[in-house]
Amino acid sequence: MEQNQETPLLTRRSLLVATAMGSAAILIGRRALAYDVVINPTAPELGDTISVIATPRTPASNQPIVTVNDSTEYPTFAFGNGQYRALIPTSPLDPPGRMVIRVIGTGETRNLAVGLKNRNFPIQRITLSPNRRSLGTQHEFDRVAAFRALVSPDRHWNGAMQRPNSGRISTQYGVRRYYNGVFSQDYYHRGLDYAAPTGSPVLSPAAGRIVLVGRVADGFELHGNTIGIDHGQGVLSIMIHLSRIDVNEGDRVQPGQVIGAVGNTGASTGPHLHWGLYVNGVCVDPAPWLAGRF
Repeated sequence: MEQNQETPLLTRRSLLVATAMGSAAILIGRRALAYDVVINPTAPELGDTISVIATPRTPASNQPIVTVNDSTEYPTFAFGNGQYRALIPTSPLDPPGRMVIRVIGTGETRNLAVGLKNRNFPIQRITLSPNRRSLGTQHEFDRVAAFRALVSPDRHWNGAMQRPNSGRISTQYGVRRYYNGVFSQDYYHRGLDYAAPTGSPVLSPAAGRIVLVGRVADGFELHGNTIGIDHGQGVLSIMIHLSRIDVNEGDRVQPGQVIGAVGNTGASTGPHLHWGLYVNGVCVDPAPWLAGRF
């Protein structure tokens, strides 16, 4: 993240300084308020999704814009009774510390400071043969990149997401890795791995639309057989290393619907399902979503 920048609306007298990181979000700009803003969780950790809900105080208040540290803008969508919500992703690659979230609209900016807490992620040491390290095609990378960037306006999920497989979790979210003795600065395990026999059912964790189907035969050498689901409003699921695909692009799916089967395709060392959950282009920890916090 870029260093925080002050705006003309902020003065030294209008700042409230946190005495400890990890406390509740702190309002740091004072003026007549057009929005009530609720941030959850109030003490997020690396990998959390941060929900920002803005409630207009007057009918004249328009749909706000939400930014973080003046560098990244996140879309807002209608939520609840006249409210608007933005979802801010965080990852193990973010620096812990102070974030400034700005809610901008109707001639007023709400400025809130949030302490992003550090989190210790496990370390793995992986040895790859040269041919394994070169896996992947440009077609595959382009299609997955386009999938991750997708933001559609309608929300399809409702309540807690479901586990996509009943197997044990073999690799947790956020694991950092050394590859052939070299620490990978930009790598973290982007999802959860479920160890299960080949052919075990893979379920849709929430309602959505199938927007990506990729097969080894079509050049998906790294991900293997792949399914991408759009849950709406920048929330996406990707299932990889599948042995079977039971859906087509454009299909609508419901929570718990069988969409494919566990496999060992692509860059995989054994049968398992990899589920990655993306929010606005960043892979986040699925745990809060499985707990129904969104």
